[in-house]
Amino acid sequence: MRLNINSNLNESDNHNKDYKIIAVDDEMGIIDSLSVYLSRSGYQLTGVTNPLEAIERVKTEHFDLMILDYIMTPIHGDKVVEEIRKFDQELYILLLTGHKDLAPPLDTIKKLDIQGYCEKSDKFDQLLLLIESGLKSVDQMRLIKSINSDLEQSKELLEKAYLETIETLRYTVEAKDVYTRGHSDRVSEYATLIGKKIGLSDDELKKLKIGGLFHDIGKIGIPDAILLKNDKLTPDEYSEIKNHPSIGAHILSNASIFKDIIPIVKHHHERYDGKGYPNNLMGEEIPYLARITSIADTFDAMTSRRSYREALPLDYVKEEIKNCAGSQLDPKLVPVFMDILENEYDKIEEIKLKY
Repeated sequence: MRLNINSNLNESDNHNKDYKIIAVDDEMGIIDSLSVYLSRSGYQLTGVTNPLEAIERVKTEHFDLMILDYIMTPIHGDKVVEEIRKFDQELYILLLTGHKDLAPPLDTIKKLDIQGYCEKSDKFDQLLLLIESGLKSVDQMRLIKSINSDLEQSKELLEKAYLETIETLRYTVEAKDVYTRGHSDRVSEYATLIGKKIGLSDDELKKLKIGGLFHDIGKIGIPDAILLKNDKLTPDEYSEIKNHPSIGAHILSNASIFKDIIPIVKHHHERYDGKGYPNNLMGEEIPYLARITSIADTFDAMTSRRSYREALPLDYVKEEIKNCAGSQLDPKLVPVFMDILENEYDKIEEIKLKY
């Protein structure tokens, strides 16, 4: 199988040479196609046809991103991921799944610790977009690692850098889309209102606040053409959007200061009935603070003006949230938020005016 490389190529960018990419595919033709295409875009590519050799190369050399075929001999891509994650949690992995009739089930893909995937055939432009977006995530991981390394001896300075980094990263995401500016601030404050209502400790409230600010950070790894699209998303594009919680968790995984908010970032799109993503968690399997953030995120999504619609009426939103109790949202937390909407709406309005 040969990848389709008949597309417009960007001029080589010297900055791309800062990244090391490894491609693993037991078909030499695929490696050759990738090498030609990516070298024109200025990337350094190492091609490996034996997946066992690739695992050893990752052990002894640094790579920023891996492009990994799924069906290979002597082992498939899922086993390669499993082995690599035993010693390397940072490598950004994009899985090539081949034609739809040869691709593994979506549930299988979801269980892998990967950051993205696409079909091998006729999707080379999409793969390049995923590589570019993946390397944006790598940049953010480098920034976080640098801050954590430089300041790990000083708790006070680390806390300051922590908060400053939050601002920098989330503004990078929200600057992409005028309609989502202020979204993370509002979600953070709505979630904190719920947390106070149920009597969470100051430490838990702090996690809730920071987790809300960071919950969509993974969108920095979603191509702008998908994130800012006004028309209905295709199934493939929606699958890319659904990667943002896992991408966000991966970005934050390098610094111990973020470990307490990663469950919020990764699981705020899980559903109480188990039909959410990325891990199809159900009920109380979903981290408690993520369940709170999910309600705040749902409310703000409906009450904010978007590129494709106006804000929805409050009465309609209230009914929708009540209807989502037990399916999308935690049925024990929904009445708490409804009480805020019914009896403390002035606090909601204050947050809306603030952001």
